Amino acid sequence: MSAATNFNPTVYARLLTKFLPKPIQSERELEAATALLLELDERNDLSPEEEALAEVLTVLIEDYEDKHYPLPDVAPHEALKALMEDRYLKHKDVWPVLGNKGATTEILSGRRSISKAQARRLADFFRVPIDLFI
Repeated sequence: MSAATNFNPTVYARLLTKFLPKPIQSERELEAATALLLELDERNDLSPEEEALAEVLTVLIEDYEDKHYPLPDVAPHEALKALMEDRYLKHKDVWPVLGNKGATTEILSGRRSISKAQARRLADFFRVPIDLFI
């Protein structure tokens, strides 16, 4: 049985009255939404209604952060290097994703751009939006 089948609008409405989700307008509201989302994320036994609330909170938090903390434009090869550094990956860990060692060296140095096919593979590998590499 799917989660949608078990979803109870009455239970969800009761849950919403505790938080009253709306577009986030301040740092204080951001902190409250983030705290509730973290509380939900720490649990493994969320009801379908709580999962729906977590999704709503995620959208609201991302919307506020996108408006107030935009990410700077980063060159695709710099994004790749940052992801590799963050995940303690080396050239040898990434070249199989890009296709060959030489191309990987050229991409990391900025001498070669990342193709759309490589961008797709990198996005899948790192589980990030493809836009980072295009």
